[in-house]
Amino acid sequence: MAEVLNNENKTSENILEVRNLRKCFPLKKTMTGKVTQELVAVDDVSFTLKAGETLGIVGESGCGKTTLGRTILKLHKSSGGKIIFDGVDITDLKPKQMREIRKQMQIIFQDPYSSLPPRSTVGGILSEPVAVHNIVPKSEVKDYVLDLMEKCGLRDYYYERYPHEFSGGQRQRICIARALSVKPKLVICDEPVSALDVSIQAQIINLLKQLQKDMNLTYVFISHDLSVVKFISDKIGVMYLGSMVEFGTKEDIFANPLHPYTQALFSAIPQPDPDLKMNRIILKGDIPSPANPPKGCRFHTRCPYATDKCKEEVPEYRDYGNGHFVACHLLQK
Repeated sequence: MAEVLNNENKTSENILEVRNLRKCFPLKKTMTGKVTQELVAVDDVSFTLKAGETLGIVGESGCGKTTLGRTILKLHKSSGGKIIFDGVDITDLKPKQMREIRKQMQIIFQDPYSSLPPRSTVGGILSEPVAVHNIVPKSEVKDYVLDLMEKCGLRDYYYERYPHEFSGGQRQRICIARALSVKPKLVICDEPVSALDVSIQAQIINLLKQLQKDMNLTYVFISHDLSVVKFISDKIGVMYLGSMVEFGTKEDIFANPLHPYTQALFSAIPQPDPDLKMNRIILKGDIPSPANPPKGCRFHTRCPYATDKCKEEVPEYRDYGNGHFVACHLLQK
């Protein structure tokens, strides 16, 4: 993957570059602290993202989507690789050095119920980051927050209310407003609509699209709902067991999925036409443990096209045209 990225035309328009990112969690240690067993949550993931774009990250539960997002934000310390944000290598920056950059990188958590402090009012929740990071003068904080609430579809009289007084959709709007309160450039959306009703999901997705247009935001949108990802994304990355198995533009990925895992995922998308019969691809077996991943291609234990080569060699992550990257031996003949 390193060769792929080195050959790319790196310009200032790439707001985020992830190079061979790896994140491992220790499972067992010796008495001296040496790690003897680890769980590989993210393994050798690379991609670039331009300012104003949306990257959709899809995959089964437990494939490392959320860990990838949190590692990019340095909420988890990476175990290897590079994270370059807006031209600055932030991989090894200290907390004090990250303070200024924190304003430019924010996250919207999956659960709007547990991610808001229950004893703070909406005004307090939104005013604190504005005051801490000196976004506006102290005398203008309340007006700034009220204007932000209006942009996010929140009434001004919500300012003095507490999170428990709101529905799930309203709480998620508060979470979105909190993330945008410090004027970020990049927002990691960690399944922001999965806990909401379908009708509310549409409202939140439309709000995110409008805010992106108005504020020139860049999103990394993590989701397992392919229909939502298709609507909001410009690029799509497909993850399996911690690795990026396919990456490309939305049009290329949906029109021509090349990896067997991507094909299986897309075959499961519900169709609105009851008379249309889908060729559903049923994967056999269970997902291997990330604490003991299989040798060679990680997908070979469930792949209907697996060969002996797949069981022994890790496939090369290669560009098959128009920035459509795939890691599969079947395409490398």
